[in-house]
Parts: sequence; C-alpha cells; structure tokens
Amino acid sequence: MKLRTDQLGAQLKKQLAPVYIISGDEPLQTAQCGDQIRQHARAAGFSERHVFHVENGFDWGDFLSTANSLSLFAQQQILELRMPGGKPGDVGSKALLEYISHPSPDNLLLIVTGRLDNTQQKAKWFKALEQAGVFIPIWPVESAQLPGWLAQRLQADGYRATPEALALIGERVEGNMLAASQELEKLKLLARDKMIDEATVEEAVCDSARFDVFQLLDVALGGNIKQCVRILSILKGEGVEPPIILWALAREVRLLGHLSRQISRGMAMDLALEQSAKTMGFAPFMLKRRKALLNRALQRNSERSLRQMLHAVGRIDRCIKGLDRGNAWDQLLSLTLHLAGLSPMPIPAT
Repeated sequence: MKLRTDQLGAQLKKQLAPVYIISGDEPLQTAQCGDQIRQHARAAGFSERHVFHVENGFDWGDFLSTANSLSLFAQQQILELRMPGGKPGDVGSKALLEYISHPSPDNLLLIVTGRLDNTQQKAKWFKALEQAGVFIPIWPVESAQLPGWLAQRLQADGYRATPEALALIGERVEGNMLAASQELEKLKLLARDKMIDEATVEEAVCDSARFDVFQLLDVALGGNIKQCVRILSILKGEGVEPPIILWALAREVRLLGHLSRQISRGMAMDLALEQSAKTMGFAPFMLKRRKALLNRALQRNSERSLRQMLHAVGRIDRCIKGLDRGNAWDQLLSLTLHLAGLSPMPIPAT
C-alpha cells in the first residue's frame, strides 16, 4: 500500500501494518513519520526496539536472528532498518524476502531509507514488503505549497499568520524544512494574540533556505532573475564548487541547443524531448516533467544566444582552471542570468 504523509495518521489509527517503508531525502518529514509509527507501535504493545544500520559489511544474519527471537521481557518488538542507500544487496534482498515469507505478528518492521528510484521500487524485496505493508514516499514541499504547509502547522497549535508573513517565512526557509519547523517555534513565542505578522517575521527569521544546482536550473529556465541571484549566492555560501555549477549550466544549455535545433526542423516538442533524452542520456520522464520550463526558455533564447552561452561555458571553464583571468563566480552569475533571460549580457562570444 502506498500512502502520502498526510494519510499515515488515519492508517495507523485504523490498523497497524506489519511493515512500513519510509523513503525520502527530507529529514523533518522522515523523522515525523517515523515518530508517528513508533508511537502507535508502543501503544499497541511493541515495547522493545532494535535499530540496525545497513552499511558495508552489515550482518543480515544478526537481523534475522533478532527477528526470530524475543527477549524475556518483551512480547513484541520494532525492528528498524536504517538503509540510506536503499540497496540491501543480494544477501540483504534474500534476508528481507526470507523475513517477509514467514512474518511474525510479534514483529513490526520499519525501514527508513533515502529516496528510492523506479528501478529500486521494482526489486523483488521491495515489492514483497510493499505488498505486505505500507510504503510512504516523502517529497520536498514545493515552494508554491510551502505557505499552506506553514499555515497548517501553525493552525494545528492554535496560531495564525498573515499571507505576507507566510510568504516571507517560505522565502527564507525554502528547501530546509528543519529550519522551517525551528523558525515556527520561535515565532510562536513572539506572536501577539497568537497572530504572526510580516514585521515579526522580518525581525526574527534568518535566511535558512537550502538549494541545489538543479533548483537553480529550474529557476533560471523559469526566468526568475531575483531568485537566480539569491540561489547562486546561497550555493556559494554553502561551499558548492564552481565546476559543479558550471557542469549543470553547461548541460542545460546543450539540452536547450539540441531541442532548439530539432524544433527548428519542424519536430514537435514532445518528440524533440524524446530524441534529446536518448541522445544526451536524460531520463525521458524528467524532461517531460520540465517541459513547460524548457518551453519558456526556448521562447526567450535563440540558437545564436545559446551558442553564445556555450562559448561562455568554455571561458568560465578556463577561468576556473586558472588559464584565463576573471572571477568565476561573477561569470557564473552572468551566464545564469543570460539563461534566465536578462540580456544582453556581457558574455564574450570567444
């Protein structure tokens, strides 16, 4: 059974499943789901808990041995497997299949893992466990959904916030839900009559947003100039190396160039995306999901403009390697803003 995080509470009240798989890269929601499951399990009599960290050299025999034995003092036990990579290996897969072939009602298996891709979800061990229990995939809260998420958390504790305050909180904690939770707790202490306004947020909430290079690409494709500057500044502050950002930008520019050439020859966008995925090694579903953003970028940028950006990529690469003069971060910003549609930009063609 596959559930959203907001459906877990109702399922737990209805019936405790023998297996739960929590999969995702968002720590706050992962921890909250785990806490919910453990709380209901303890209330149901699962008074003992064994935590196993699946790393290189992990002894799956120890896991099975614990699963098949109970202590003198506990009648029911939680078996918690923490498996960040989501890959148990051949030995682990066999152990999990063996476990689920003869599950004990005195055991509750809780697996906490990083995000599982489609291939991992098709593995025999995963399909067997999902069929027997509950799978909870966790996805980051999108920026457009963040104000609503914040409002719900405040409302649950009897607090309210103005739309302006919610928007400002969201801007400052985007991509970092742990920071969002911490800032809400701080704001509750400062709220007057349980109401949080923009001025309170402005004074109390520091900028804790976290981003990665792929979010930078999406924002650039969407043409959000202000957000491009902000994200690039945060990436620099977090110590992300210039070659990583340049690699991502270069790949995106090459993709747009390939799409532009295909479309100029009369190919439909969907077919161009399919062809580009094959040629450049992208996952087709990823390109289809970003179709609207790619379309917007293609409407703003001509093939000549994209060629200019590729020349700029080469120059920035030489700058990073010390072969050309210049500030790599300044040039990365120029390239990003050019991609976002701020033109003409001072990007040399050679």
